[in-house]
Amino acid sequence: MTNTSGSISKKKTIILVTGMSGTGKSTVLGELAHRGHRIIDTDYDGWSENVDGSGWLWHENRIDELLTEHSEGALFISGCVSNQGKFYPRFDAVVLLSAPLEVILERITSRKTNEYGKTVEQREEIIQYVASVEPLLRAGATVEIDTRKPLDEVVTELELIANSIS
Repeated sequence: MTNTSGSISKKKTIILVTGMSGTGKSTVLGELAHRGHRIIDTDYDGWSENVDGSGWLWHENRIDELLTEHSEGALFISGCVSNQGKFYPRFDAVVLLSAPLEVILERITSRKTNEYGKTVEQREEIIQYVASVEPLLRAGATVEIDTRKPLDEVVTELELIANSIS
């Protein structure tokens, strides 16, 4: 539901934006924030930790508290961790951002905001994750957005998803 100005209503909406490294999660969240939306990038500020043997995991108590306390408007949360599926029932939508592997590798090579993916070993890891993890993300997603589109279109599509739920 939109209000008379066309912006997202104040009804509680929580959207998970997920995807492989290099698909544009952080860039999309930055633009959503620029447009005035509440965002949380779980790659930063202690939302996740690398647990030996389990990979990156959300701090479940913090995520639970965030989801429980959010009471009004749209909240866009970004992340790609092993335990995110546990929280899928609490999201109004799970949006997979995707791009072909060659696009992902080009973005990772040229990005200046994140060092992950700069080494040969990390690039090999990304290739492996695209093959093994992305299909799992796709299976759990309610919507998939190809991020080869212009940033403005991707962000507008996310806003439309939030509006359609409100």
